Amino acid sequence: MSDLGYILRKTRLERKISLDDLQEVTKIRKRYLEAIEEGNYKVLPGSFYVRAFIKSYAEAVGLDPTEVLNMYETTNPSPVVEKPVVETIRKNRTSVRNTEKMSRWASSVMFICFILLIFGIVYYYTYKNYKGTPAGEKPSQTQSPRITDSTNPGAGTTPNTSTNASSDGKVVPLPTPTSTPAPTPTPPAVQVKFSSNEKGVDNYTITGTANLNIQMKITGSCWIRVDALADGGGKDMLRQKLYKEGDTDTFDLTSSAYLNVGAASALELTVNGTVVPVGDTPNPKRVQLNLQKN
Repeated sequence: MSDLGYILRKTRLERKISLDDLQEVTKIRKRYLEAIEEGNYKVLPGSFYVRAFIKSYAEAVGLDPTEVLNMYETTNPSPVVEKPVVETIRKNRTSVRNTEKMSRWASSVMFICFILLIFGIVYYYTYKNYKGTPAGEKPSQTQSPRITDSTNPGAGTTPNTSTNASSDGKVVPLPTPTSTPAPTPTPPAVQVKFSSNEKGVDNYTITGTANLNIQMKITGSCWIRVDALADGGGKDMLRQKLYKEGDTDTFDLTSSAYLNVGAASALELTVNGTVVPVGDTPNPKRVQLNLQKN
C-alpha cells in the first residue's frame, strides 16, 4: 500500500465512510476505490481517470484535492512524450496560414469601416445643412405698439403675486402653496449573484440582508459538509453527513458559509429564497456563499 493510499483509507475510516457509501457518493466502482487505496493504479482505465478518481475520492472524504494530487504526482511522475517533428512542422504551417487569413480578413474589415465612416460624415453634414436654422433661432417679428399699451396707466409696474384686490378695493392674500412630502426610501432587495470561480470553488455574493438562510433538498444519496466562515478566514464545521434521498436541511447564519458537496446532481440548493445552480452531473462541487452586510 502506498503512502497516498494509506492516507486516503485512514481518513475514510476516521469519517466512518464505507467503500459502498463512497461508491454511491463518487459514482466510482468499488474495485477502483480499493485499487487507489492499495496504490495499484494499473487496474484503472488510464492516467486521466487516475487523477479524476483520486480527486473525487479526496473531496468525498473532506481532504484538499490539490494537495492529494500533488502528492500523487510527486510519487508517480507522468512520462514526457516527445512530439514528432513532422507534426510540429504541420502545426507551424497551419498557424502561418491561419495568421495570413486573419490578416486579410482584418484588412477587409478596416477598409469597409473606413468607407462607412466617410459616408456617415457626409450624411451628417448634408442632413445638418438641409435642416437649416432651427425655428427657435428665427428672429421674432416686430409688432406695432397697441393703443391699450400706451394708455394703460399701470404699464411698467410689477404686479404683486402675493395679494389680490377684491371688488370693494380690499387686499386679499393669496393662498400659500403646500409642499409635497418626500417619498420614503424603499429598502434594497436581497440579491444572490455569482461572482467568480476560483480554484474549482463557485463564489456567490449575497447583499441586502444581514442573515444567510440556506435550504437544502436531497434528491439522491449525497455526502455534504457545511462550514461557517469566520472573518479571519477560519472554518467552523456545522455539519458533515451522508444524506439520503428525500432529506432536507436548513441553516440560518450571520456569516458566510462554505459547502463541500459529494454529488452535485443530488442537491437542490436555495439561498435566501434564490435557487443556486449546483450542477446536473454526479461530480463533487464546492460552493462559497459570501455574505456582505450593509
